[in-house]
Amino acid sequence: MPLIELRDVRKVYDLGEVKVEALTGTTLNIDRGEYLALMGPSGSGKSTLMNTLGCLDRPTSGSYRLDGVEVATMSSDERARIRNQKIGFVFQNFNLLARTSALENVEMPLLYGAKISARERHRRALHVLEKVGLGNRLDHHPSQLSGGQQQRVAIARALVNEPSILLCDEPTGNLDSKTSKEIIQLFRDLNEQSHITVILVTHDQDVARHSQRIVALHDGAVVADTPDLAHALKVLHSCQAADGELTG
Repeated sequence: MPLIELRDVRKVYDLGEVKVEALTGTTLNIDRGEYLALMGPSGSGKSTLMNTLGCLDRPTSGSYRLDGVEVATMSSDERARIRNQKIGFVFQNFNLLARTSALENVEMPLLYGAKISARERHRRALHVLEKVGLGNRLDHHPSQLSGGQQQRVAIARALVNEPSILLCDEPTGNLDSKTSKEIIQLFRDLNEQSHITVILVTHDQDVARHSQRIVALHDGAVVADTPDLAHALKVLHSCQAADGELTG
C-alpha cells in the first residue's frame, strides 16, 4: 500500500468574483521511503500540492489517503494531529525563534501533543541535533549560526517528532552552492539511513537531480512523473512554449 494516495484531487480558491483552480484533478502515489522532487513554474500548483500533502489545507474534492487513512474529510484539529505525528516541515526561511537556543528551537514541537517531560524533550532534541551535525552548537542562537547551520537546526526541529515524511519547501533557496550540497546530502542520508520519505519543492535543477523521482506540475496538473530530470524539464518547457503560443 502506498504511503500517500491522491485520487482526482482538486483545489479551488474562491476569491469572490474569481475562482482559481490551483489543482485540477491530481492523482499521485508516493511509496514509503521515496525521495521525490516537485517541480514547476510559479503558479503551477506546487505549493498547493505541498500544503495538501502536509495536511495544512483540505482539497475541494477528491481523496487523499495517508498511511491508508482518508485525510480529505478530516477536521482541522484532526489534520493538526496527523501533522504532529507523521510530518516534518523544512522551509526556505528557517523560521527559527531568534532569541531561543538551537536546543530550545528543536524542543518546541514537543510542547504540543502528548505530554513529554522536560528531560525527554532535552534528550530527543539533543539526539537529532547530533544527527544533523550540530551537537556542539546546542546553546547558540540563530544569529550565532551560519545559514547552513540554521537550516540544520530547522531540519532537526522537523525530525524531533520522528516523522515518516519530511516536506521541504525550497530548503536550499537561501543557501550558497556549497552549503546547499551539504544540506541535500543530509536529506539523502536521512532518506537512505532512516528511510524517511523526502518530498522537496524546488526550482533548482541541481537539487532535483538527486531525487529518485521528479513530479512536474503545470497549471495545477501533473504533466510528468519520471526518474529522468531531463525528460521532466523537456515536458515543462513544452508546456510553457504552448502557453506562449496561446498568448502570442
